[in-house]
Amino acid sequence: MLTYKRKPGNAVFRAIADPTRREILGLLRGGRHTVGEIAANFRTSRPAISKHLRLLRGAGLVVMHKQGTARVCGLNARPLRTVNTWLRDYEALWSANLRSLKSYIEEGQDEEETKP
Repeated sequence: MLTYKRKPGNAVFRAIADPTRREILGLLRGGRHTVGEIAANFRTSRPAISKHLRLLRGAGLVVMHKQGTARVCGLNARPLRTVNTWLRDYEALWSANLRSLKSYIEEGQDEEETKP
């Protein structure tokens, strides 16, 4: 039987795969918010938002602390470095492809200019 060990960074990718969770992260980028303040920005139920927050917290992207009876959420962007590192490999690929495309187009234009 083949077993697959999950890498810690995979939780970050799972967390940001959902548009609602990405929007929550965007809200928290602007500063800390209570769970109620976050939930007020969505049409989904507060329990659904709490579930999203639990997943984000499990990935290390959200930190929570109690302030009186409220739970205040803050962004921890450090785990997003995993995504940035992964994307860097593709940036090199995209750059190479764009250079190739540019050369191809420029060669085609040169041929057009030399035609009688």
